[in-house]
Amino acid sequence: MNWLAILLLLVAIYAAIALFVHRSGVYADHIVFYGPIMAIKTARVGFLDRFRRFSRLLRAYASFGVFMVIFISISITIMLFFSLHFTLEMRPEPTGIYAPQNILLLPGINEYVPSTLAVWFAFVLTIAIHELGHGILSRVENIRVKGMGALLLVIPIGFFVEPDEEELEKTRGMPKIRMFGAGITNNIVVGVICFAAMIMLMGAVVPTDEPVIQGVYKNYSADMAGVPPYSVITGIDGMEIDTREDVSAVLDTTHPGQVVTLTVLTDGSENDYTLMLTKWPEDLGNRSSGFMGIYYYDGAAVLDVIDESLSPIGYLRLITIPFDMSLGGQMLRIVAFDTPDMQFYETPFPFFWGTVHLLFWCGWININVGIFNAIPMIPLDGGYILKEGVDRLFEGRRIEKYAAPVVAFVSSLVLVMLISLILLPYLFAL
Repeated sequence: MNWLAILLLLVAIYAAIALFVHRSGVYADHIVFYGPIMAIKTARVGFLDRFRRFSRLLRAYASFGVFMVIFISISITIMLFFSLHFTLEMRPEPTGIYAPQNILLLPGINEYVPSTLAVWFAFVLTIAIHELGHGILSRVENIRVKGMGALLLVIPIGFFVEPDEEELEKTRGMPKIRMFGAGITNNIVVGVICFAAMIMLMGAVVPTDEPVIQGVYKNYSADMAGVPPYSVITGIDGMEIDTREDVSAVLDTTHPGQVVTLTVLTDGSENDYTLMLTKWPEDLGNRSSGFMGIYYYDGAAVLDVIDESLSPIGYLRLITIPFDMSLGGQMLRIVAFDTPDMQFYETPFPFFWGTVHLLFWCGWININVGIFNAIPMIPLDGGYILKEGVDRLFEGRRIEKYAAPVVAFVSSLVLVMLISLILLPYLFAL
């Protein structure tokens, strides 16, 4: 049974259950529909009270998170300004990251986010972690939680927590700010942990010593002979080859214009290719030996780059992996996608690459959702943190009547920048 058949079966089952529940009214107190989306709610949220015994620790954690959220909010606002300036200067076309389907972080719709089990699990887990943060800090700050639940559209697509609105309105200052920032804090912390775990796990693989052909130089002999990428060189003129050093040793005895037979292993089968060697390109050095027009896959170098990613700058680079089409970005795609180069590593256990990909997407989606929610714009968490902070700041200076206009101005400014970044590439294309 292929994936399309499984999907259609799941849709049919979901539609049948939803239609039965909607028409019969069964579980009406617990199930509500918003169009095709089914919300399953429960008022049994007593387990959240168990976290109150750790109130001091959780308040300290959430207070640290507030300062982190404020830093992210300021940083993302500055980045939006410079991104808008860049867009006005460069006038990019509405393609790639500027394409409409790539604005939303939806697996399978965003061309940079694949619709895989790892991605969907990470997506759902991210939302659950975010909402759980709000729920736990609500109880820690003595805000009653009326209920919580899940949103389903064939599969779980989200979770929600419902704090008591009256009690939330009465809560003021840091307790309220901590509650709003808890979801973002959870996302960022979990994202950082997942990235760190992925980086450490990649330290357990061993790259092959075999001469793996990553690609060929256009219009050189290997390209014209049709040598395929991600093949392993096993012989040259009948001589057995085991490492890249063996290849160099043989080629050092050749000269431009010499014809050699290259034997490579591709998908389990060996094939011979006849190559007429050429001079080395000037940008690769002045050598007298023959040149095949091949460049190699360097697994050790890839692991070195991944190992160096355990830093703030390294994390920023990891975030760009899905849409980084540069050579450096392509090297790192192994941690996020099924790539041909996975076969050239020895892994410590089965399903190793699935685990690495799961950790990457859990980290990537958590951090991106956290950053997005930190944007100082209502109705995002960052907007409500801004509102509560400005309200309390202005109240203390007896200028509270200016608080609402200031919050509205900042939210509107950020919204205009976001909309401009989306629309300007299309306006430039007219």
